[in-house]
Amino acid sequence: VQLVESGGGFVRAGDSLRLSCLISGETTATSYVGWFHQYIGKEREFVATINRAGGVAYYGDSVKGRATISRDSTKNTVFLQMNSLKSEDTGVYYCAADLNNQGMAKRTSPSGYNVWGLGTQVTVSS
Repeated sequence: VQLVESGGGFVRAGDSLRLSCLISGETTATSYVGWFHQYIGKEREFVATINRAGGVAYYGDSVKGRATISRDSTKNTVFLQMNSLKSEDTGVYYCAADLNNQGMAKRTSPSGYNVWGLGTQVTVSS
């Protein structure tokens, strides 16, 4: 399984952005696919995750009400729509896949995901 993120860029506070994560390889092997955010010098922070069918999603506290994760199986792509962007949303956004269905206890932790993309940079100016 390989993951490739896209959609990052430079935006202003209050703008919206949609990130994409293209999944290739054994796509049916992915259970949950999530997004994590990392700012320079800080740990990766959970943003959102979605199950294989696309019907179950969880969100981190920092984006609740501002983000929507979705999954299009026909395109093997997971999307992250982010609205009302803030300067603290600046950072690299990584897509990650859980190939082993490691369970709810790890659903919001980087340790719950086996495969990672290289990330896409988002810069929000205030």
